Formats: sequence, C-alpha cells, structure tokens
Amino acid sequence: MSEPLLEVTKIGFVDARGFKLHGISFNQLAGKRIAISGETGSGKSTLLKIIAGLEQPTAGTVLFEGVPVKGPKDRLVPGHPGIAYLPQYFELPKSLRVEQILDYANKLSPNQASRLFRLCRISHLLKRKTNELSGGERQRVALCRLLIGNPKLLLLDEPYSNLDLIVKATLKQVIRDVSEQLDITCILVSHDPDDTLPWAEHILILRNGRVVQTGNAETIYRLPKTEYVAGLFGEYNLISAKQAKQLGLQEKPPIVLRPDRLRVKKSRGGDGIVTQCDFMGSYFLVRVSWAKTSVCVAMSKTALKLGDRVEVMLG
Repeated sequence: MSEPLLEVTKIGFVDARGFKLHGISFNQLAGKRIAISGETGSGKSTLLKIIAGLEQPTAGTVLFEGVPVKGPKDRLVPGHPGIAYLPQYFELPKSLRVEQILDYANKLSPNQASRLFRLCRISHLLKRKTNELSGGERQRVALCRLLIGNPKLLLLDEPYSNLDLIVKATLKQVIRDVSEQLDITCILVSHDPDDTLPWAEHILILRNGRVVQTGNAETIYRLPKTEYVAGLFGEYNLISAKQAKQLGLQEKPPIVLRPDRLRVKKSRGGDGIVTQCDFMGSYFLVRVSWAKTSVCVAMSKTALKLGDRVEVMLG
C-alpha cells in the first residue's frame, strides 16, 4: 500500500477567543479528494490553515510526503512550497495584467503553463488587468496563480461562496479538470452539500472543533450518525418509534430517513394529510402531517393537493 501524501495526527489548537480543535486525525493518499464540512465556526478553515502551515497547532503533527509541515513560529515566511491554499477571501495585485502576476509565480515550462491556462479557462484573460475581471474570472486567475507554482496539494476554502450558479458550475468543472488532469490532490472546505457530495471521495464532518463523523459521500448522506450531520446535507425525517413500526423498520429509533426513502399514496383511509407541496425543479417536496409530526417526501411528479389524505410508505 502506498504511503499517504498527507498525515494529520491528533491536531490540537486554541485561539485567543478560546476556540479549540480537539485531536483531529486523518490521512490522504495522493489523488484522493477529501471534503471537510460543518457549520460556521466548527473549525474547518482553521484546520485548513494548519495543514497549509499558516497557523501553529498547539498539539499534534502534519506530515506532507513524510516531512513535518512547519507552522509560522518555525518559518520566516509561513506556508509550504508543495501546498497551495486558496482562502475564501483573496486579493490579486491591482492594475497589473494577468500575465504579469502569473509570470512572477511560474515554475512551469511554456507548454505546461499554456495547458494550465486552458484548464483554468483564462487564456483569453492574460492581457487584461486584474481590476477588469469579473468575480468568477478573478477566482480562476487566483487558482491558476497558485497552480503555476506546481504544488502537489491544493487546499480550497469555500471556493464557491458568493458565486452565481453559472459561474459556480464553470469553477467546479475547472477544479475537477485540474485535479484529474494535473494529478493534484485536493481538500475542499464547504458547507454546501451540492459542492461536496458529487465531488468528494471522503468527507470529514466537524462540530465545535471535533470530528463527529467520517465516510464516503453516500454513507454520510444516507447514514448520518446524528441530526447535526443529517441537517448539513439537506432535508431529512426523524422517524419515531410509532412511525418506524408502521413503516416496518427494524432499526432502533430515532431513525433518519431522507425524503427519497419515503413515498405517499392518495388514500381515503390514509392517516397522513398533505400540508405543503413545493416544486423544487427536478422533483416535488411534499410535506405530510403524519403520526403527530411532519415528514417530507421527494416525488418526481405528483397530483396531490393540500388536504389530501395519503398513506405513507417506504420508497
């Protein structure tokens, strides 16, 4: 078995406000896509900065290619040459042409650089000044500026925040192309399941500075260990003992079921009543008052109306 590219072992951290990271550990093989998710303030960005060598941990170690990553107390210029970190809020030098700022950081051959420009979809922007770029263009230039230094590990801190859907879709494809075609290993921080579930091979969930669950995307989505984890990845139903018995479930309540695990059928004798029916684009989300609580059901199409009586079943 190959050695991990990155080894994070029992990382602890305390900041001036008293926020703490508690013994965080994980390994990452070269090429493996890892996402870190959690609520705002859970420690995602702090952990990423520690991995990048930009924050000093109070305990534990970060090994990159078997060598310790030094924090800012141990390096005159913080950071690691093999690790690139794109923060949520970044700055580009003002009033310089894109080609100027890229040339300054370039460690690639002309052919390699040209290929990178195409992958980042910025070839047509090279002659423009940075203050002439849109938000999405600035993001892709900032990403290219990091990658032209030829790192092996790319850390992305909420890269899609404040981008509209069209610009976000372009950036998502750029990041996927870069990781696959340039063999760059990535860690992505995001609180949006649309960013993490389709992309990540492994997900770490943080809460209050602790890892509360890890696993592949499908396991995290379908088998969350807590309501907190369930809530991070979309709508869910917390099934009671009475509901579990009616559905024929054998698991011990409380049970978390996603809306696509349930279905409803219009029935005069049904003990559920439709209270809401929302069109979500590719499906309808139907809310049903059932067994003294409310459940939501995802349906590809529906003729149900408010007040209809329905029977609730497993999908």
